[in-house]
Amino acid sequence: MTENTVTIKKDSIWKIATGILVIALIVIIATGGFGSKGTTVTGNTIVGEKQVPEVKRVQIDTEGDAILGDVNAPVTLIEFSDYECPFCGRHFGSTYGQIKEKYVDTGKVKIIFKDFPLSFHQNAQKASEAAECAGDQGKYYEYHDILFNNQQALGIDSLKQYAKDLGLNTETFNSCLDSGEKASEVQEDFQEGQRVGVRGTPANFINGNIISGACPIESFDTAINAELEGKAWRQVPGSCSVELL
Repeated sequence: MTENTVTIKKDSIWKIATGILVIALIVIIATGGFGSKGTTVTGNTIVGEKQVPEVKRVQIDTEGDAILGDVNAPVTLIEFSDYECPFCGRHFGSTYGQIKEKYVDTGKVKIIFKDFPLSFHQNAQKASEAAECAGDQGKYYEYHDILFNNQQALGIDSLKQYAKDLGLNTETFNSCLDSGEKASEVQEDFQEGQRVGVRGTPANFINGNIISGACPIESFDTAINAELEGKAWRQVPGSCSVELL
């Protein structure tokens, strides 16, 4: 009887231990405890003990858009902007030129400008159309620069004067601008921006990953170099800071 009693207790202990082990295995598997780096759990990537958000990249239609820089550059920067927006002007004045010098002129980045004229800027739509008209004569980015350097003078007469200053065929340019033939093209850019999540200007997408706002060159340095080195990055929400993931 004593032996039987002892045997029954050993079986019970074994069953309890086995049950605990099974439950522990289920918990470990469910929480990704055996996952390797790069395992995705509810939209996050496990890196060591830290979960970091997946990088959200968007595809943007750029067919027919003017390109500044080497078309084969490894990094594509697409800027949605408004010629009358003061923050866009700040970006142009303090950051755009540095990006061009450091990355576009060296063949690392190509820039594509997309129109995003805000409704409360009365001259922005026509300014965008004018740039597109200048683009038909191969002077898109030259005209783009003039507009940002003269944000306080974007009336129709001024837009036509800038075309004359650039040596464009003014009859062709004026006809293009007055007819409104570029209005739908500008609005297509605007709708594309809305589709990919642009909520304000300027919004720069670097290989499809956004830097929103008039951010300093340091933010672009971090993002562009990360792209060149194959590293993941994101803009810290609510700031211009860019962090590597």
